[in-house]
Amino acid sequence: MSGTRGGLGRIIGLGIALALAVLLLAAREATGAKYSVAQCGWHVGADADWGDTTGGAKFRPDAYCVTPPGADPFDGAHLKSFTRGGAATVSGTRFARWRWVAPPGTGITRVSGTWWHALHDGMEQRIGVGTWGGGFSPFVSAASTDVTPRNFVVGFSSAMPALEDRLLCARAESKWCSLETSSWSAVRALTITIEDNGTPAAGVGGELTVGGWRRGPQSVQFWGSDAGSGVRFGETTLDGARVVLTEYPCAKEMIGGEWRGTRMQPCLTGVSGSGLVPTTSFSDGPHTLGHCATDFAGNVACVAPSTVLIDNTPPAHPRSVSVVGGEGWRRINDFDLNWANPDQGRGSPVGGASWRVLGSAGFDTGVQFAPGRDLTALRKLHMPVSGTYMAQLWLRDEAGNEAPSSAVSVLLRFDDVAPGVAFEAESGPGLPAAIRADVSDAHSGPAAGAILYRRLGTERWIELPTKFEAGDQPGSARLVTHLPGDLAPGTYVFRADAVDGAGNKASSSRRADGTEMAIRKVSPSPEPKKAPAPAAAKARLFAGLRWRQRRGPSVTVPFGATAILSGRLVSAEGAGLAGRRLRVVSRPSRGALARRRVEAAVTGEHGGFRLPLKPGPSRRITVTYRGEAGLERARRPALALRVQGGAVLHAGPRQLQTGDTVRLWGRVRTRGAPVPRRGKLVAVQYYESAARSWRPVLVTRTNHSGRFQARYRFRYISGSARIRLRAVALAEERWPYVPGASRPVTVSVSG
Repeated sequence: MSGTRGGLGRIIGLGIALALAVLLLAAREATGAKYSVAQCGWHVGADADWGDTTGGAKFRPDAYCVTPPGADPFDGAHLKSFTRGGAATVSGTRFARWRWVAPPGTGITRVSGTWWHALHDGMEQRIGVGTWGGGFSPFVSAASTDVTPRNFVVGFSSAMPALEDRLLCARAESKWCSLETSSWSAVRALTITIEDNGTPAAGVGGELTVGGWRRGPQSVQFWGSDAGSGVRFGETTLDGARVVLTEYPCAKEMIGGEWRGTRMQPCLTGVSGSGLVPTTSFSDGPHTLGHCATDFAGNVACVAPSTVLIDNTPPAHPRSVSVVGGEGWRRINDFDLNWANPDQGRGSPVGGASWRVLGSAGFDTGVQFAPGRDLTALRKLHMPVSGTYMAQLWLRDEAGNEAPSSAVSVLLRFDDVAPGVAFEAESGPGLPAAIRADVSDAHSGPAAGAILYRRLGTERWIELPTKFEAGDQPGSARLVTHLPGDLAPGTYVFRADAVDGAGNKASSSRRADGTEMAIRKVSPSPEPKKAPAPAAAKARLFAGLRWRQRRGPSVTVPFGATAILSGRLVSAEGAGLAGRRLRVVSRPSRGALARRRVEAAVTGEHGGFRLPLKPGPSRRITVTYRGEAGLERARRPALALRVQGGAVLHAGPRQLQTGDTVRLWGRVRTRGAPVPRRGKLVAVQYYESAARSWRPVLVTRTNHSGRFQARYRFRYISGSARIRLRAVALAEERWPYVPGASRPVTVSVSG
């Protein structure tokens, strides 16, 4: 009788299945995105949990779903619930079950699969859906043994939250089912169709979205979320063209020509990723950025379109570049450049100008940048010392594009050094046939000049007709004039005025040897004839400078050093002249506070002499022997003692990162010299190991006490570098020292 009930139940169950299948076919046009999940077959496992309402005392599970590779994917595959051996009975309504749960916001709309069973004494297999109220509604059931796997397919008019396969004691709770003979239920090859009407969420960010003009490869970050089937794809587009596609990891298999999930929720509910967008593939100008996320069911969500600005084309060369005031020589150290910007079309506006100034002796400012939208001028460029410089100028747009090869060059000519002027040395007794003065200027060159004279004791200078002649060497010229024919007897002083091509003026009333340019015209008078005086013997004077291993007529010494003047006075035959008194005159260079200094030196036993020269500014030194009865006067041409300027440099911090700024401060030592009115010119240099030479970093000026400070940012260093810096007190007009450097300081920069 029980077998009959089981067979009848099976027939009824299959009838219900067929009816539900018809309903499924009628509902195929229902709205909503769907996806399928494969379970226990096709080499796929099961995303289900197993439960026992008896607490594990009466039932046990058994699962074997993934067959070996290459084997029949369904051979022996099963999900089973067994009654436990050794248990006598199980109470009515108690069951074991396999349960599949749809993800949040989704529901099951169709199930197909294979089932079979061995059932005894009131045990049944029921397959059904969990209802939204927490109940269970079977759609197929069996009450008798049928160990032949049979297929079923069922559809639902409304989505259901769960699927269950139960092995049940189908009697009242007060009754029981015998377990003396083992009962079991089995399923496999399940295909669960899930309806997912929820759309995912999407977001996009990164470099490309931060605003402003972008160029080159730009990073984008994107993210998405979906509580149902999970996010499968992310797609980023520019103007509708895909630029980044990301497929996120999902549990899926290709079955029957379609991708099926292998878990109820195949994909991750929260995802993120990044990519590079090659903006060089797009034209300059505005573009529309989009990003969409797609879940496993095919639902799509997109962010609101946004505009990005792209520009990968550097500006053309600046137009009509000119130096304000022209490219001629000037003595004011202040240069301004003007230009016109080219049309940028759909690209980004000009965002500034890069510039570089190159000069002689390796001077190089390095590449500098002046920011400013649509900038058309550079103001107040200053050169370190007099000379000719080349300024290079090119443009950078707001996207950061620039092309140094498009640079336009202009000349900057600066000369604030007055020309040198000196009269020719005394030619001998009597009036000279002509008065000559040499003019020299190393930069803009001599341009004009005149020679004037006045009688000693008067204030009025009288200009003489002067001829301006070009010299034999570049940067030299000569002024030539003649004495007036009606010049009255007396003593006359002469002055030479000169101006160079930059307008610097200079005057001098001295000869090249430092003596005053004066001549005396005596009244003619008869003189009694005298017996010729016996010829005086000639004396020869040798003198030179010395500091350590340096010696000669011109010596350069460090700031604060003591040099030695030494030499020998001998007769024409070479014998030393002992006990003779020599006159030593030191004339400080222009700009020094010290006055002319006169000292005496006395020759020793063999005619030699030695005189320490105290620390001080640069100076010219003449040594003279006045002569005596029987010995002629002797004089040594002027010696040049050049003293290097003194400087002190400090830097901090000593450890920096690329992009950090180092603070530089120090002072110029000013012994015997006032600080120039505009401050002392100081160059900070770095040592370039490859060239073994010092290169300029920046140029600044001190305050009136000789102190300076500046800042420098290290922009282009990668890796680690130890950089040696020094300060150099540069040469300039009315500064009585030659260039001198401080002790180097070292800073470390890491990129």
